[in-house]
Amino acid sequence: MTRILVALAAFAAIAGPAAAAPVLGQPAPAFPAVDALGKTRSLSEFKGRTVVLEWTNNGCPYVQKHYNSGNMQRLQSQAIKDGVVWLTLISSAPGMQGHLTGPQARQWQAEEKAYLSAVLLDPKGTVGRAYDAKTTPHMYVVDKTGKLVYMGGIDDKPSSDPASLKGATNYVTAALADVKAGRAVAQPATRPYGCSVKYGSAD
Repeated sequence: MTRILVALAAFAAIAGPAAAAPVLGQPAPAFPAVDALGKTRSLSEFKGRTVVLEWTNNGCPYVQKHYNSGNMQRLQSQAIKDGVVWLTLISSAPGMQGHLTGPQARQWQAEEKAYLSAVLLDPKGTVGRAYDAKTTPHMYVVDKTGKLVYMGGIDDKPSSDPASLKGATNYVTAALADVKAGRAVAQPATRPYGCSVKYGSAD
């Protein structure tokens, strides 16, 4: 566990300065964000339910690996069937790869047949920086009490090749199984992989 956290710290240092990173076992950073329908949503409205936060960028080949194969949709579908709230966040700034307006985000969700509770638009990167989200995908799991219990990669195969999905260990699936069973998450922090989040300049 110590080696994992050291590796994450080193990765953060390489990636550049960011807001203070969220802390496992502590309340997940609160936020308001406008969804693809124009409604303001907050993390607090889902207290009492397990929440998955997924950072995405539809132009990223790593994201495309999981969506084009149906892997992400299967994970979303199973989670939602289990009562989990699934929030997909887009922190790409206007003019950057992956940026979508509300109507575009709704179209993307429909085309991908994504099983989402909501798509949250974060064009200023406020939520992304609060979570220290670095890649797409970058995954987080928040338990029913509002505490952060997992953050990191979606699985252990840092590749954009769809063939890498075969035999991959899905960390999000494992974390959700632990939460559902009332256990501590066995592997609460892993190294995320994918395209960098396309933040604009910080205001």
